[in-house]
Amino acid sequence: MDAKEFKTEVLPMKNKLYRFASRLLDDAEEAQDAVQEVFIKLWNMRDRLHTLNSAEAFAMTITRNYCLDRIKARKTVSVEQTKSLLFKEDKNENIEERTEQRDTLMHVRKIMALLPEQQRMIIHLRDIEGYEFEEIEQALDINLNTIRVNLSRARKKLREIYINSEQNGPEKSKSFTG
Repeated sequence: MDAKEFKTEVLPMKNKLYRFASRLLDDAEEAQDAVQEVFIKLWNMRDRLHTLNSAEAFAMTITRNYCLDRIKARKTVSVEQTKSLLFKEDKNENIEERTEQRDTLMHVRKIMALLPEQQRMIIHLRDIEGYEFEEIEQALDINLNTIRVNLSRARKKLREIYINSEQNGPEKSKSFTG
């Protein structure tokens, strides 16, 4: 694979890899560094990329492994307020609606941070990135049934905590077991 092919086939994955790394690391700058490291690894093995079934799934796997190594290295995970496209103001939208959407998104992201790591990765790949189950299976090297079970449990737990916090206030739903 030459530089031109690399630019057209691999570099377009940048945003997905960044969002995934950002979700795992909870740090925008560290996620950018992670994506850069992943691209260096992919560039160094560019001659072998064409032999893979899915270069994107492989890139996601490398990203996951790199991020998990970074998390293990720092031994603690900081919870950073996630910035999203919702923070961009649209003059035609009601500010109250925008604020409510932003608050809801932040609340859901905080709840997602409480999920076990595997559930958090699966729900991110499926519901946020829109990956198919088979792609998640390749990226995370987890069997399909495990993915389905974890996704179901993650969605159920998110729903449970969200509803509980709406009824009882967010301070009573900060932690959970399971």
